[in-house]
Amino acid sequence: MARENGYTQAMATAKLEEMPDRIAETMRGREILITGGTGFLGKVVVEKFLRCLPEIAQIYLLVRPKKGKDPQQRLDDIFDSALFEKVKEQRGIDALRKQVTIVNGDVSQLGLGLSSEDRKMLCERISIVYHGAATVRFDELLKRAVVLNTRGTKQMLELAKEMKKLELFAHISTAYCHLEEKVLGEKPYPPPSDPHKIIKCVEWMEDEVVEAMTDKILGDLPNTYAFTKALSEGLVEEAMSEIPAIILRPSIVIPIWKEPVPGWTDNINGPTGLLIGAGKGVIRSMYCNENGYADYVPVDIVVNAILAITWNYIHNKDHEKRVYNLTSSSEFKVSWAEIIDIGRRVTEKVPLNGVVWYPGGSMKKSRLVHNICVFLFHWIPAYFIDTLIFCLGYPPIMCRVHRRIQKGFEVFEYYANNQWDFENSNITEVRTLLNSREKIAYQLHGDDMDMDEYFENCIRAARIFILNEPPETLPAARRHMRIMYWVDIFTKIMFFGLLIYMLACWSESFRALLDGGLQLINRALS
Repeated sequence: MARENGYTQAMATAKLEEMPDRIAETMRGREILITGGTGFLGKVVVEKFLRCLPEIAQIYLLVRPKKGKDPQQRLDDIFDSALFEKVKEQRGIDALRKQVTIVNGDVSQLGLGLSSEDRKMLCERISIVYHGAATVRFDELLKRAVVLNTRGTKQMLELAKEMKKLELFAHISTAYCHLEEKVLGEKPYPPPSDPHKIIKCVEWMEDEVVEAMTDKILGDLPNTYAFTKALSEGLVEEAMSEIPAIILRPSIVIPIWKEPVPGWTDNINGPTGLLIGAGKGVIRSMYCNENGYADYVPVDIVVNAILAITWNYIHNKDHEKRVYNLTSSSEFKVSWAEIIDIGRRVTEKVPLNGVVWYPGGSMKKSRLVHNICVFLFHWIPAYFIDTLIFCLGYPPIMCRVHRRIQKGFEVFEYYANNQWDFENSNITEVRTLLNSREKIAYQLHGDDMDMDEYFENCIRAARIFILNEPPETLPAARRHMRIMYWVDIFTKIMFFGLLIYMLACWSESFRALLDGGLQLINRALS
């Protein structure tokens, strides 16, 4: 029976391999420009292209110097990460370096910081542009956000208009940039302001003046990220009559689901940060509608969607679809309460090192109750722990951690207590056009996702790649977690015992006071 099953699987695999990979064929021989290739999504895009599309002629990455490292050093650091281990084993590091060319540039600079030679070279060679460079900080200063996200997009569009072989300009936006729309359609929306005027204003205004006017300029939008991304979409829509441009709107991009490294991420944004904070016992309360849900998409699914959309636009010549919402909540709705429940199960199974308290806490529907809990369970323990640390001769850290958490909550609470839904019929239609081989190589659905397994992979990867906690530390982490469990139980017993004692004392004192008052009244009346 086992031999028959193996034969059947081999036959099925052979049949799949006989099918064409039309996406890889479409990308064969093309020269591609990627901005934002050193970011989270960009790294996964580059890895997927190198691993699954080896016949791409050349990938050009627009990279700027950062933290004392030149662009080539930054690329070497990326290739050294665990994300690229699989493709390096397949093809070798020399092949990867040969296929990726660094172009020194900076989207925040006028002229994109390009030399005249590099600009001319790009205009002669590039046929596909993926523009993903942006600041993703929600609390970014308005001037910097406009310069990077909006003016940078404008300059990339101007460069694209000079490209002689351009077949597609794909702008990576976000599903959370038109927040006035409770149901986001797959169509362009008017920008909140004139992007050209906003660019001119921030260019000649002093930084202090721009920041003083930020709230007035943003209007109803909660942060500079959503505002500048919406402005950028307006610029891309303007350019659609001149160049083959499309807008891609991924929602909240979360760690890798399947390949090449399940759970891999290079940041603590989104649910990963919440899981780490709660798993360390630091986050004890969140002001959040537990029945609400956000929209999440694993980064590898986003990258597959980008490739499938590229194929649909170039090979199928489907130029009617100009906006794609890369979202999941129309098919899967995972509430905040479900995320917390899964997180509890996972962090019990895969605890983090050095938890400061046993993970617990809850979501609060009342802001008042939440603020009280934050004071009691965040700030008081933070000051207490920092005092102990200081007395032991170490620099205090807990208050600094909670200030960062508080800043993150200011963003989180807006999104957690509002609800948006997204249409995604365009990508759903593209999914039906893929053959069986392509549906596996470029998976666009989550029908086979096991949420507990996915979150467990996220925590295991976060331990290794974010927290530098190797797998061999897990036994010690589990022992520490058991100790913290009993410390938590003992503390709760002591707290409630003290509370009952105080109530009893207060009750006796109150009774004695009441008896004395009644005696005085009786004496006065007599």
